[in-house]
Amino acid sequence: MVWVRSEYAGELAVLSTWAAALLPWNVFYGAVAGGTVLFVRFPFLQVRYAFGLPFLRATSVSTPVSAYLLQSGTSVRPAYGLWLAGAAVYLAAFAIAVYYYREEARVEAWPVDPVRLLGALLVVAALLFVGASVLFPERFFGVAVGVGGGLPGVSLPVGALVQLLLGAVLLRAERVA
Repeated sequence: MVWVRSEYAGELAVLSTWAAALLPWNVFYGAVAGGTVLFVRFPFLQVRYAFGLPFLRATSVSTPVSAYLLQSGTSVRPAYGLWLAGAAVYLAAFAIAVYYYREEARVEAWPVDPVRLLGALLVVAALLFVGASVLFPERFFGVAVGVGGGLPGVSLPVGALVQLLLGAVLLRAERVA
């Protein structure tokens, strides 16, 4: 079964890659130390909202690099490492998508199909994001699977799952030579 016609596969690949930048790959909401916290994690940044926690700023923003470095020596560093790896793979996909948009004829002449390449990069990045979601000390879809049994709350890798689906659609696109 083909989900996209070959003449639109390039456009879908570019738009899917760009859309993945706007989707948070993970959202966590839960109770921590007498307050609540909301983490919204995008491929290139994390926004944390803290409510009722006296020693934390209400809102903070970090990048995958700064978050990874901040977690030095902690049990959650592997999760942030997977996020960093996923962000690097996604950055490559995003750069290729921008170049594909600007220089379609050149990219179409590559020895590798750019639609399948972007699909594969989206799938790899999404799998790394899902892996990071599982390793975070949060409850994954309400089930404690992460390090330390899970913080009370819910972690949803919605954007990562959508990105995985988009990548799979691109990998299955039928292309004519």
